[in-house]
Amino acid sequence: MVAGEPRTDNGQHLRELLAQGCTPEQAWEFYDALPPARVEDITTGRWRGDELDTGHPWKGVLVESGWYGKQFDDADSVQPLLFEGPDGRVFPVDPRRVPLFLAGKVPVSALRPVRRSLGALRPLLATRTPRARLRNLEFRGKSSAAMIYDHLPIIDIFRAVDADTLLGVMDMRGLPDPYFFVLYRDR
Repeated sequence: MVAGEPRTDNGQHLRELLAQGCTPEQAWEFYDALPPARVEDITTGRWRGDELDTGHPWKGVLVESGWYGKQFDDADSVQPLLFEGPDGRVFPVDPRRVPLFLAGKVPVSALRPVRRSLGALRPLLATRTPRARLRNLEFRGKSSAAMIYDHLPIIDIFRAVDADTLLGVMDMRGLPDPYFFVLYRDR
């Protein structure tokens, strides 16, 4: 591929980045080259999450803690955090009940007992009320779908890898480095 030439297989490039990891600069380059994801194109159900390893201090935190992904029902009804309990049940979690301030400060191995305890913790963490909404937002030169948390200073902005895959970046006040993640539409 010639430098500066648009990539034609975004899915393959994403698989390479997921397998090898990348620098934040490489992740931004890929993100910026992707087309926008529009709110109306993604408000259809549950999406499974994964993370893009850019060396971020949060590497492994969400995945090891039992994070499943996100649920988009409509523009005003979004569950930003779905977790999967040890019984395989997926449930929405109120982000205010998750100690995000510990992310990157505790070893990832310390999260395994939390994951095993999600069944018992479910009544304390779960919510039935949507905790975020979607809006098209201008970010890095493109208007794309963004998930705005109701009670936390977090906005996740998405780009379309393909019709069923999104690359997201978490924009969180006080978080100096970007956290990149991937969402795959459940079918």
